[in-house]
Amino acid sequence: MRAHSRAAALLGPLTRLLRGVRWYLREISGTADYERYCRRHEERHPGEPVPTRRDYERHLTRHREANPQGRCC
Repeated sequence: MRAHSRAAALLGPLTRLLRGVRWYLREISGTADYERYCRRHEERHPGEPVPTRRDYERHLTRHREANPQGRCC
């Protein structure tokens, strides 16, 4: 029982750590942005097909090129 309780005590923090790493990787890779875009698209355009990730990236690139933002570097 004692080993089980130690394992359970470590499982909570380890799970939180892994969830945090997963969240971080999804944010920096753009996966989370695409999923948010898909949800918004489905809400605003019900019944229309959701653009593929590749189409989303193209749209994003065109938008950034047409609307440049000031950058410090």
